[in-house]
Amino acid sequence: MVNLLAAAALAAATPAGAPAQPVSEPAMFVVHDADTTIYLFGTFHALDGNEHWFDGGIRDAFEDSNELVLETLLPEGPDAAQQLKAAQPTMRPSGSFLATTRIAISASRSQGMQVENGADTVLRRIAESEGKPVEQLETLQFQLNMFTHLPATVSPPRNAKAGQAVEQQPAENLSHTMAAMQSAWKHGDQKVFVQMLDELDESSPDTYRMMFTERNARWADWIAARLQTPGTVFVAVGAGHLAGKDSVLVRLAEKGIESRRVY
Repeated sequence: MVNLLAAAALAAATPAGAPAQPVSEPAMFVVHDADTTIYLFGTFHALDGNEHWFDGGIRDAFEDSNELVLETLLPEGPDAAQQLKAAQPTMRPSGSFLATTRIAISASRSQGMQVENGADTVLRRIAESEGKPVEQLETLQFQLNMFTHLPATVSPPRNAKAGQAVEQQPAENLSHTMAAMQSAWKHGDQKVFVQMLDELDESSPDTYRMMFTERNARWADWIAARLQTPGTVFVAVGAGHLAGKDSVLVRLAEKGIESRRVY
């Protein structure tokens, strides 16, 4: 089985809930009313240097938008490390989360994938170069506090037999998995990510709840409120948040707000 928390570290950056036939661009959705359009784009936080994913309709929607909204804004500039250190909570983030995130990053780098090339980073860089406002859905302090309180371990699935351990993938296998996830993301093929999220929910429901369910509900509230202000907004979040039974899209539907997949 894929190391679930390592996969989630990027699939909090990965889309889920696919159409029958994959398309040639990453998944993007839209919600709108008479005077407001909000694009919902699922990102992948570590990518290779090929930015063809930003061609075509994704770029058109981005350029048509008045502002970019990301999950959070990481510190930049010469004092970035100092700002990041100051934001860290007294308690250290979960050792399990730190370890598995390092595994995910290492596996990605072995396939030429870098956080510096991640969709969030690319979008922010282009927005700032164009003078487009960039906002955030939650603060860095909030995210660090969340990581601090994640469960220290991922439990075996609830339907596992007594004494059955959760199998850890060798680094080489995880490396290939990350490459396959990147390829699927680029082509809008979401099935593998639906399965990953379901497995995470089964193996660590508290982690799943904290990383996805609760945040998705808050972000849906934000989107519903933002629809009251005219304009066009490009919202880019880890694409696992646009997935499955607890996705932002499901929470919006519960509020009577219809979403439509455009790519």
